[in-house]
Amino acid sequence: MADPSAYQLSIVLVGIFFLVLPSITAADDASAPTGEIANCTNDFRLVKINRWVDGVEKEPIGGLTADFGAILPALAKQGNRLPATFSEPLDSCSLSTSKLSGSIAIAVRGECIFTAKAQIAQAGGAAALVMINDDEGLLQMGCGNETNLNITIPVITISKSGGEELKKSMDGGAKVELLLYAPNRPILDYSVIFLWMMAVGTVVTASLWSEITGSENSDERYNELSPKESDAAAAKQEEDKEILHINTKSAVVFVITASTFLLLLYFFMSSWFVWVLIVLFCIGGIEGMHNCIVSLVMSSKCKGCQKKTVNLPLLGEMTILSLVVLICCVVFAVVWAANRKASYSWIGQDVLGICMMLTVLQLAQLPNIKVATVLLCCAFLYDIFWVFLSPYIFHDSVMIAVARGDKSGGESIPMLLRVPRIADPYEGYNMIGFGDILFPGLLVSFSFRFDKANKKRILNGYFLFLTIGYGLGLAFTYLGLYLMDGHGQPALLYLVPCTLGTCVVLGWIRGELKQLWSYGTSSETPASGEA
Repeated sequence: MADPSAYQLSIVLVGIFFLVLPSITAADDASAPTGEIANCTNDFRLVKINRWVDGVEKEPIGGLTADFGAILPALAKQGNRLPATFSEPLDSCSLSTSKLSGSIAIAVRGECIFTAKAQIAQAGGAAALVMINDDEGLLQMGCGNETNLNITIPVITISKSGGEELKKSMDGGAKVELLLYAPNRPILDYSVIFLWMMAVGTVVTASLWSEITGSENSDERYNELSPKESDAAAAKQEEDKEILHINTKSAVVFVITASTFLLLLYFFMSSWFVWVLIVLFCIGGIEGMHNCIVSLVMSSKCKGCQKKTVNLPLLGEMTILSLVVLICCVVFAVVWAANRKASYSWIGQDVLGICMMLTVLQLAQLPNIKVATVLLCCAFLYDIFWVFLSPYIFHDSVMIAVARGDKSGGESIPMLLRVPRIADPYEGYNMIGFGDILFPGLLVSFSFRFDKANKKRILNGYFLFLTIGYGLGLAFTYLGLYLMDGHGQPALLYLVPCTLGTCVVLGWIRGELKQLWSYGTSSETPASGEA
């Protein structure tokens, strides 16, 4: 059994590394406003806080209303632009010594209950209360056991970083003014459709990559070589085709490794840890983009593209084409990393991520449905446990906390595709984790290879139906995201039944389940690599 080349192994390992990281589909904010409003039974509504520093408008801050207090207007023109004032004491647990009348009081969390803070701010004449949370994320402030409250001012919470922005301006002596309002959100943002198309397109393209690039009919590119060179070239071509086959043992090991690493991220997450992930992401993205571009150029019958070579330290012998493409890919990744917080950085992140996933799906393959069942079922349970069941042990959803980057120092984890929300007044991004594409993608790619090997037509094969199943599974995921008010969803909860379930049911109906289950295990089909 041959081992995969160092290049192939490195990109597969980077891809598998990203599989163990958070794999959820989510929107990067709190829940959307729904339902009718009543005192102490208010829905938690997202809030936009427009702010001005010495009359100059700055970036808005996001917030979340409490389930008590007055209702904010839906339009900015219906709100009032008022000065912001820190409460004294800052926790607003006793009458403020600072003048709050006609201003928006700002307080910090702690010492007393939320309703007490609101009542004291209201007694001091404040027009609204903004409470700064002690960590990232928007805290849901409830009434507790109190039901007879007479709080007539709006009460909202903002994140720790949002509070630091306000403090920075106000500590410098600047006049800070705020305007609070809670615009309604659309039921469906168009970015979800674009994200769906990207995910499905990545899976389909990866499955059809050998057809697109003609990699299995590439013998012609060696015809121009001399007879002495042809044998070496053929051997090199065979080496380049080596792949990594996943087995049942590695599928089980995945769950243990993934869970261990997820806990390490949860307990020890920091900005330097995220930077390690960014560097690894760039390495995987560079290798993936390089592989994709070179494959496409070579498939375009570029005569002589592979003849001119150079010998470089560390890199060894490589073609001029490969070197030029590699330099361009490195520049692309470095520019993205340097501008990763810019509004347009999602484009570079998605390009790098898609190229990496296309390459991983070429180099890592499922041999049969038996291994697919073990791998996807393990991933299915892993996803559900760390999203829905972990709060009962850790008092927080571990996977959602890691995906949010609560302790990442403002850095965001890069191993996901994201698209800015177009029609949403709160902006932000819709996102999908790499694992939600790679896991089902391995099965869909297998179905294409199975159909091709058994000369199946499109309608009596499996590839079309598994692709449709994957698309429907993603649609169900976003439906669940909407029905659960934006709470992060374990996408594999929907994707595994829609893909693996479709394959098993079709195989059983057609009487081919046994063949699918043990496909590729005969001595006639040797594996070229195994994980």
